[in-house]
Amino acid sequence: MNKRSLTRRDFLHSTTLAATGFWFSLRNPWHRRPSPNEKLNIGIIGTANRAQTNIAGVASQIIVALCDIDDNYLAAAARKFPGAATYNDFRKLLDQKNVDAVVISTADHTHAAAAVAALRSGLHVYCEKPLSHNVAEARLLSRMAAKYKCATQMGTQIHAGNNYRRVVELIQSGAIGPVTECHVWCDKSWSGGQRPLEQPHIPSSLHWDLWLGPAPERPYHPAYLPANWRRWWDFGNGTLGDMGCHYLDLAHWALNLRHPLTIDTEGPPVHPETTPPWLIVHYEYAARDTLPPVRVSWYDGGKRPTGILADNVPNWRNGVLFVGKKGMLLADYEHRRLLPESDFTDFVPPTPWIPDSIGHYQEWLQACKTGSPTTCNFDYAGALSEAVLLGNVAYRSGRKLEWDAALLKFKNCNEAINYIHPEYRKGWLM
Repeated sequence: MNKRSLTRRDFLHSTTLAATGFWFSLRNPWHRRPSPNEKLNIGIIGTANRAQTNIAGVASQIIVALCDIDDNYLAAAARKFPGAATYNDFRKLLDQKNVDAVVISTADHTHAAAAVAALRSGLHVYCEKPLSHNVAEARLLSRMAAKYKCATQMGTQIHAGNNYRRVVELIQSGAIGPVTECHVWCDKSWSGGQRPLEQPHIPSSLHWDLWLGPAPERPYHPAYLPANWRRWWDFGNGTLGDMGCHYLDLAHWALNLRHPLTIDTEGPPVHPETTPPWLIVHYEYAARDTLPPVRVSWYDGGKRPTGILADNVPNWRNGVLFVGKKGMLLADYEHRRLLPESDFTDFVPPTPWIPDSIGHYQEWLQACKTGSPTTCNFDYAGALSEAVLLGNVAYRSGRKLEWDAALLKFKNCNEAINYIHPEYRKGWLM
């Protein structure tokens, strides 16, 4: 791997070239494609907490390598997979010759660092959501996955569920007519507080410098991990970053969305360190073929649509509400309801046409072996993650942004580019 660190200018230059189809040539390593009946050799990057579900999803294969920055977590995983090599640094795991694919379940700020290195090594990649910590990384990962023709999947497990498929069929068959609004809400809240002043000793099991990875250097504190890293801009993306890829996924899929034209937000005053207790984001999307322009609004931290929508829509804790010319459709992970219900008493749903998934993890495992498609590949997941992350960029910049997706920049706010790709810590690569 290139031993120099990547500056903001370098990264933006390379991702702009990628966006316009002129990505610079990199080594295209050979990667083994096992037969459909052969098991994959999988490396696990991140072994605890969220990772446990992901490991269970691929445990039918051969776990040949484990990596974690916490020796206690690593030891627990090694007891389950005693034949696997163990590492604290994912870069060393990627040098292991018999690895076919990796599963990345780290904090947001190290998703791209691990995934980029894995793709450069010709490995298939499963990565938790959001795909990256910033927009430029998401774009780069999409381009690299296409270049290296690796099997990729982002961890939006609910995408494989049947309810989302039936909702997409209802919207795309015109059950509620052309959709011009979509409202998405989640009652969860990740928010911060001040940076801790205490500097406790780093636990002997924790490799703090490796956990920081490309993030700016700061002293260890238990306020950051596990899980609470989501509250800090340097490591996570708050509630929008945590849940947006799950719920906005349904809007993107049903309405054939990719890149918003504008992004505007409402929220409390911006804190330089930590994410907000609530946020509202409004995305405007252009017309797509025969589909009209649409406004998609995100609400978290207990916020939700107001006015006539609030008066006429069931008070679900989380929901995706499509507003069409002939009615509305409300959905969550497991339920869907056409509204007002009195208008759809005799409604006959369309014959299902979207095939059932073989399973979110099974899609990826099969793709690694046969080249078959995955539904949350890095092309689809990259655009979805970009939209999610742009909401935080607009909030932190304090203004309505006009997005030029082709050039990966804003038409009306040059300084917001600092949130598209902040500087990496010295010595960390892409």
